[in-house]
Amino acid sequence: MPRLDANRIYAEADALDLTDIDLLADTWADRVPHAEFAKLRREAPVFWHEEPRDTGFFAITKHDDIVTISRDHETFSTERGGTFIPTQREEDLMQMRLSILNMDPPRHDRLRKLISAGFTPRQIRRLIAAVEEHADEIVDAIAERGEVDFVADVASPLPLWMICEMLGIPQADWEQMRIWSDRMVGFDDPDLSVSPEVHMQAAIDMFTYCNELVQKRQSDPADDILSTLVHAEVDGDRLNELELNLFFVTLVIAGNETTRNLISHGMLALFDHRDQMEKLQANPDLMPTAVDEMLRWGSSIQNFRRTATRDTEVGGVPIAEGQKVVTYYLSGNYDEDHFDAPFEFRVDRTPNEHVTFGGGGVHFCLGSHLAKAEIGATIGSVIRRLPDIELAGEPERLRSDFINGIKHMPVRFTPRAARGAA
Repeated sequence: MPRLDANRIYAEADALDLTDIDLLADTWADRVPHAEFAKLRREAPVFWHEEPRDTGFFAITKHDDIVTISRDHETFSTERGGTFIPTQREEDLMQMRLSILNMDPPRHDRLRKLISAGFTPRQIRRLIAAVEEHADEIVDAIAERGEVDFVADVASPLPLWMICEMLGIPQADWEQMRIWSDRMVGFDDPDLSVSPEVHMQAAIDMFTYCNELVQKRQSDPADDILSTLVHAEVDGDRLNELELNLFFVTLVIAGNETTRNLISHGMLALFDHRDQMEKLQANPDLMPTAVDEMLRWGSSIQNFRRTATRDTEVGGVPIAEGQKVVTYYLSGNYDEDHFDAPFEFRVDRTPNEHVTFGGGGVHFCLGSHLAKAEIGATIGSVIRRLPDIELAGEPERLRSDFINGIKHMPVRFTPRAARGAA
């Protein structure tokens, strides 16, 4: 039976009381709260969620409300309170607001315009052209083993390679980038961060590394996006050193962590819907629509927090200036009013207006095309060359109320020779 069964989810939703709803980290460590989301979409799409030792927030679970909020930065600010749910100290907010994720226009527009200068069509074409070859190399490395951890051995290498190639990071340092980014996004997970001090040290170490690399690129530019950004100038404006360092950290984390989880969730969806895997194996031209369905099914960013800049309302519910508003992308992707049979995974689903990349607006994901290329290349190579691949144990989830992450996913398959092997 598929892991997501609509009848079971709706039955669980009916049995829930709204006072039982908990969308914080411990719930996500155990499962995706689909029943809770179904309950909220039906009965309280703009729901006041209590928060231990904090102010509480409005949980937004309907697709159209998410899109509306995402596209109204004047009313729903990321800069005022940051993008994470917990209320931040003012001194921490001052630091966070230096990152593009925590900016509103016009500051956001200035930085995005400069950053976009590094994402030239030539740079993107060069990277995408190499994606399929690297995906096949990943399968070559595991083909003879018969059993691996899909996350570590398959989903992780390609996003890490791509982001490090983009930034011109030497290959000897790639694994260190993964370790630092894991510790930074896994600050709520005991296996990854261990303590606030470990999380903070990872941030300091990555910041220092970037600063050294930026200094090298200033005097000795290379054919990479970091060099382009170091020397980019738009209307006489350039990125300063702090802005470069913060964008480096953001790009390493976003390009590595999110795509890795999207690949893992996409593969898990195919395991749970074997008929759809067979359909995709028989019709590889369906990969573009399949990738969008994987993005809808397993959004790797669960939510994005905004702060109301004025008294307003969503769906008829009053929201006061200063209150927190949290858009749940994964819930929006299962909205029954927007998607036909949302708990059915269909590799040929179209149209598919998922909100996985942010629902539009100024914070729409800059690397969406690269992420799609990585997902399609990795999963395409796996199901073509290891056609009987299957789960060998239960996936282990990340404890986080921001990243919808899978830490480990054991798989097995019939061992096969790598390409070119005797």
